[in-house]
Parts: sequence; structure tokens; C-alpha cells
Amino acid sequence: MTPEEILADLISCDDLPGQPNRAIAGCVEGHLRRMGIEPVILTGPEGDRVNILATIGPRDRSGVILSGHMDVVPVAGQDWSSDPFRLTRRDDRLYGRGTSDMKGFLACMLAMVPEFQAATLQRPLHLAFSYDEEIGCRGVGHLIAALPDLVAAPMACIVGEPSAMRPVLSHKGKRSTLLRIEGRAAHSSQPDAGLNAIYAGAEILLGVRALNERLAVQGPFDHRFSPPHSTVVAGVVRGGSAVNIIPDRCEIEMEVRSVPGADPAAITAEIVALAQALVPEKALSVEACELSAYPALPPSGDPTLAGLVARLSGGAPLQSVSYGTEAGLYHAAGIPSIICGPGEIARAHRPDEFILPEELAHCCQMLRGLAGHLAAP
Repeated sequence: MTPEEILADLISCDDLPGQPNRAIAGCVEGHLRRMGIEPVILTGPEGDRVNILATIGPRDRSGVILSGHMDVVPVAGQDWSSDPFRLTRRDDRLYGRGTSDMKGFLACMLAMVPEFQAATLQRPLHLAFSYDEEIGCRGVGHLIAALPDLVAAPMACIVGEPSAMRPVLSHKGKRSTLLRIEGRAAHSSQPDAGLNAIYAGAEILLGVRALNERLAVQGPFDHRFSPPHSTVVAGVVRGGSAVNIIPDRCEIEMEVRSVPGADPAAITAEIVALAQALVPEKALSVEACELSAYPALPPSGDPTLAGLVARLSGGAPLQSVSYGTEAGLYHAAGIPSIICGPGEIARAHRPDEFILPEELAHCCQMLRGLAGHLAAP
């Protein structure tokens, strides 16, 4: 089957992060089995979601992982020109949710399996399909943890996030946190009888802003990134039930994006400490809950992988991107990692997301070259 035909099958699966992924996982598994590949199905701790690993070539030799996530972001509230879960060709573009992010890469991986099988690989290719990437790379860590029992230690990983087929060398890390502030309700005519959780939340928000301003001035800095420093922002605030009730609860969702070498947990801890400092002073209760986290991908000191992927893709390496990927987790596990995939990140998560047929062809060309490299004695 062609990449476009496989992509149509993948797009028709509307499995979203945080939910069972039976449809998309079954689709991927079906294509692999059709081509004679026996995949390893790795059920996550949630019990209703799976990662998939398929190996072509000798398992006892070090090879290369091709990694991509199966989940896509929701389309609720977006104005699409066509059904987002039906691949639609229009004006030489292929529209559908996940075409660029990142089912286009998955389709190329699967479409190239017959060529991988015919290449008599001396070193294996591992096709890794993960779940729940879009809510903090939650699934792939379980797959990575299982690798030592399944295959020889991989020598590299290519994560196929949309990069216009340019090798990406690094990205920031991320940690998102929910702060839950508990106060005491009272009638609004007697505000002193209550503890206003929203007021405490406002003080925390000012602290978030001040810390972000300090990071912009004091760093640490890494000028490969824009902005060249770590950031901390509050993105969601919830609180109160009625204007005549002193609010007894306020929730703040905040995130840290850290440059390589900076610890996002330490930055988060500063805000948590500020929040908890309100407890003895105002008899409030503050709880911090991690929502998601993934490490940064630092640039490698060894240019071998970047040089190989640049040669195979024909794209000049890009030092850094502002979005995060599973590559940071592979790197943290000791597997040299890089990002390179079809499509563009600017199209992701938006209505009328699309990919170009020539971008799929370009990706297949790169994977064909990779197979040739791994087939060499």
C-alpha cells in the first residue's frame, strides 16, 4: 500500500490522548501483520492503552528506532472545511487531523516495511508507536523501559515529528503543574469571615510573572532557543462559584519550559514554595499536582547522527525548536536522538491540518536511505 492509502486508514481512527487507543493501535497492528511482522503489544499501566514495537532485522544487534505517537489532539471548537477524520485530497494537499502531527510519519514507516524487509538489514530497524504524547509524553516511557528485555541497546532514535524534513538537534524540557488553593467560603457581605482563595491565587500569579521576568534577565541562557531562557507561565485559572460567595477554591495550571541544563522541577518548586508560604499566614491549604513532564533534548556533542540524518534527508540541521517531543525521553535513557519528519509544526493542532504528498515521498526517500545504511556490512 502507498503512504497515502495507509494515512487514510490512520486518519480515520479518532483516538484521542487520555482515552483508550484500541482503534489506532489495531490499525497499526493490522498493517504490520498484513506484511508478516509480529509486533510486540505493550499495554500501559492504564490498562486500556498500548504502545507497539515492531523489529525488522536482527534483534541481537544495535539498531535504529523510528518513533512516532499514535494520538492526536481534539478538533472540538475548530472550524474544518472537511471531515477531520477522513483523509481529503484538495488542491494537492492531504487534509485531516494528524496528517502532519504525526500520522504522516507513521504512514511512511508502515509503507516502507516491504522495502525494509527486502534490504537484508545487518542492523535492525525498530518501529515504535506510542500513546498519549499529546498530554505530556506519558506513554513512550513505558515502551523505553521495556526495550532492554526486547532488543539490543539501540544506537540511535529518529523521532518523526513534523520538521519539514530538517534534522532538529535540541528542544526545551517541560513541566506542567496544577496548584489547588483551598480557602473558606462565606457570604460576600461578610468577607472577613471567609478566606478568599482567588486572592491567594492572584498573589501566586504575580509570583509566576515575576519569576518569568527574572529568568529573562538572569538566565541561564541558551541562545539556540527563542526565547533564549527558561520560561514559566500560568495558562488556566479557575475559581469561585457566585459573586456573592467568598470563593473557597482556586486552581491554577502553570508550565515551565526549560533550556537544556536547567531543571524545570527547581523552577516549579519556587512557585510551589511561594504558594505554600501563604498557608501559615492565611490558614489556606495549597496542593501541587504534576500534570505532565518531559526532559529537554540537549544537542549532542557527537555529530555522527546529525550528519547521517542530514545526508539522508538532504536538510540542513536546525539547532533547536520551541516544541517538545519524545526525543528527550529517549536521550535520557541513553539513546542518542534526533527529530526529523514530514510536515510542518505550524500546521499542527489547527483546523484544516494538512500534509503534502511530496513530503510523504521525501520521508520515504530518507527511510529508504536509512535502510541502505543499515544493510551495509
